[in-house]
Formats: sequence, structure tokens, C-alpha cells
Amino acid sequence: MMEGSDTDDASSLEAKAANVRRAIQYWLDKSTIHIVPRWILFAVLLLLFFLRIYLIQGYFIVAYGLGIYLLNNFIAFLSPLEDPTDVGGSRDDGLSLPSTSKEGKEYRPFARRLPEFKFWMACARGVGTSVLMTFFSVFDVPVFWPILLMYFGVLFFMTMKRQIAHMWKHKYVPISFGKSKYKDAGKEKGEFGGGMSGSLAQPAGYGAGGGVSRRR
Repeated sequence: MMEGSDTDDASSLEAKAANVRRAIQYWLDKSTIHIVPRWILFAVLLLLFFLRIYLIQGYFIVAYGLGIYLLNNFIAFLSPLEDPTDVGGSRDDGLSLPSTSKEGKEYRPFARRLPEFKFWMACARGVGTSVLMTFFSVFDVPVFWPILLMYFGVLFFMTMKRQIAHMWKHKYVPISFGKSKYKDAGKEKGEFGGGMSGSLAQPAGYGAGGGVSRRR
């Protein structure tokens, strides 16, 4: 009897955990199109983390580790999916950077190494984990925070300088604005443009009833 009850309890816990994971995944899927609210939520979490660091005056090593983690994810977000320096590999899925003038004229969305949603997920998880770490004194390593701040500033500057040089060398911009749209695209003009409403003016003597009026 005890073994049967333990098995039932374990199966019920697994079912509840599966339902929780399914619910979380459902709301994450629904949030993919809400880009601005997601990043506002991330900014609020990051602000709360730094506010806690300021009030406690500790856990600077956690803040430094979070900064390095966010920087690495940001570089992956700016980097193309295929490394342009990899001349040995070949791709035919249309996601590679253009290598000829003809390919450069074609519209190709910028394929990132780390997509925007995964970038946001990684950043949000990093901030959430860092906030939890501030509740455990084992992570409060005494350090001289101005040195960490100066080192992070130098590392950020050198990393971004290298990334911008890489973008300039291979001539790509990590932003996709979509296909160019013309002002009157999709609008018909001329004699038959827009159906009968765009036709020429009716000639003189053409009656309203559809026939030619005759003078008596």
C-alpha cells in the first residue's frame, strides 16, 4: 500500500510540474510579439537588481558577473548566424551574408546568431538569477568595486570596438527594416484603376441609365 501511494504521489507531482511548464511556455509564446513590454519588464528587473545592490552595498562580484554575461549575449545578438570569415563552409538556405553585388541588391533579413526572443530570455534569466544570488551571503565576496567597474568599462569598449570593426569589414548592419515599400504600392491607376471608380469621365451624351441619350 505504501509503495502504491508513493507512486501515485510522484505521478501527481510530475503532472502538476508538467502543467506548470506548459502554462509558462504558453505565456512565453504569447509574449513573442510584445517586444516593447518584454524589454520594459527586463529594464524594471535590472533596476530592482541595482537598487538592491546599492541598498546592501555588497554583491559587487555578482553585478560584475551579470555585466559580463549580458555583454556576451549582446555580442551574440549583434553577430550574424554565419561567420563571414568561414570561407570553407557553404550555405544554401538564404541566411548567409551577401557576397556579390547581385546578392547585395536582394532583400535578406539579418539572421542573428542569437535571436531577439532568446536574447531577451537569456537576459531576463540572468537578472533573475542574480537577484536570487543576493539573498545568499556566500556570494558576497568582498572586492574593491571601482576596479571591477573600470575593468568592465575597458572590456566593454574593446569588445564593442572589435564588433564594430567586424561589421565595417564585412559590410553588414545587425538591423532589419524589412523590404522597402513604395508610396503607391498596390494602388491601381489609369483608365481602369481601382475598378470602375477610376475610369475616365463619361462622355457627353451618355445617360445615367447606361444608354446613350437621344435628343428629340
